[in-house]
Amino acid sequence: MSDKALINQLFQTIDDYTRNDQKKEGTPVVDFKTPDELQQLMDFTVKDEGISHIKFNELMQQYLQYSVRTGNKQFMNQLYGGFNLPAFIGEVLTILANTSMYTYEVAPVATMIEREMISLMNSYTGYSQGDGVFLTGGSNANLVAMFSARNRKIPASRFDGIDRSKHLTAFVSEHAHYSFENAANMLGIGAHNVIKIPVDGHGHMIPDELDRAINFSLQKGETPFFVGATCATTVLGAFDPLDELAEICSKHDIWLHADGAFGGSLVLSPETKHLFRGIEKTDSFGWNPHKLMNIPLVASVLLVKQKGTLHFNLTDINTDYIFHNNNDVEDLGKKSIQCGRRVDAVKLWFAWKYYGKKGYAKRMENLLNMARYAEEKVKDHSRLELLAPRQSLTVCFRYKPGYKTDLNDFNFRLREQLRKSGKSIVNVAWLDDTLTIRLIMANAETQKDDVDRFFENLLVCAGELENTLSRQIIAESV
Repeated sequence: MSDKALINQLFQTIDDYTRNDQKKEGTPVVDFKTPDELQQLMDFTVKDEGISHIKFNELMQQYLQYSVRTGNKQFMNQLYGGFNLPAFIGEVLTILANTSMYTYEVAPVATMIEREMISLMNSYTGYSQGDGVFLTGGSNANLVAMFSARNRKIPASRFDGIDRSKHLTAFVSEHAHYSFENAANMLGIGAHNVIKIPVDGHGHMIPDELDRAINFSLQKGETPFFVGATCATTVLGAFDPLDELAEICSKHDIWLHADGAFGGSLVLSPETKHLFRGIEKTDSFGWNPHKLMNIPLVASVLLVKQKGTLHFNLTDINTDYIFHNNNDVEDLGKKSIQCGRRVDAVKLWFAWKYYGKKGYAKRMENLLNMARYAEEKVKDHSRLELLAPRQSLTVCFRYKPGYKTDLNDFNFRLREQLRKSGKSIVNVAWLDDTLTIRLIMANAETQKDDVDRFFENLLVCAGELENTLSRQIIAESV
């Protein structure tokens, strides 16, 4: 097989995958295999000699066959999913050009595209003098936001390191993402100095509790410098009250960051504008288009309210073997903590050009409609119990069998049986001491038939599991 034939086979494989595997009804989300089974089916070792084109093609087929099909509309497991054709095309062109985002010299078109994407995204936040950068995920957006807050509070730390006598403290809700603690660890602030603020019954950070915690920190001689709010928490999909938090942060001169890794894309819809009330008062906003906008991983952005913030983070940008000060346009590498940086803006640009602003607003509204529909499906079924009111795109519920049993154990087994069946994949999480099935609406092309199919698959698995366990109970009692 020649190189040209191998390329043709690649195109055929892509066509088969997108036309059949992703969209054909009944296609499994995953052809589940255990690690031992995969080891038997595929040769993962690298030998001294290379392989033939025929064998290479076999490996392509095997990789796709046994991987999770995240574009399948029964993939409701993580906070991302879906297959976005224009974004996929943008990704392919990006890889083909294979450039890096540090200078206009090597990435002229991509530089202009990233500038446009940052400007467009800032138009939704109200950052009229804002800036931003693409980076490698929501966790890194939280890291760079905390980094920026540290540098604003103690500018000398960029050169002299952390003055331990300052005792910097950060504040996030009990339901905030774990990456804030990792960020504090990496920045020398220490994970124990990230203070968890209580949430109300809906999972929102309580403003009065935040104010109380900041005042207590000040009384102890510490230096509060950062508050991380969340726009759609990982489990409940809750939005912290940005307007009230901004007032507190302004009073204490503290950086307010909004982590919109999950829910940030809902800012595109007028229907959910109220969830972001006060967003223009924040200092930074993390937004992951690779989630609800269905852009291929990774497409993550940190927006900052004040232009120049990201440049100030860096201590040496006079590297003459990269930056030549050509004055054509700003080199984006001068505001990124990375040197080599992937071109992630292009796939987002192609998708946004394809769907338009109105098209993306409709996609977000469809997600909300499907989440509402799923919530009603739970409410209407006698064996399903809604464990928390739906707030955005997450539905938390569990199955209740017809006999007394450990519901946490039953629902964990149910999720595992459903996952390994390949029919649907959904996740589980803990709400205090209660295990919840966490159903995520993230694929903007999901329709009511897909939601119906999910619940049919889940209820069939639940019935089978219930029968199996009840037979075991009877056998054990004899």
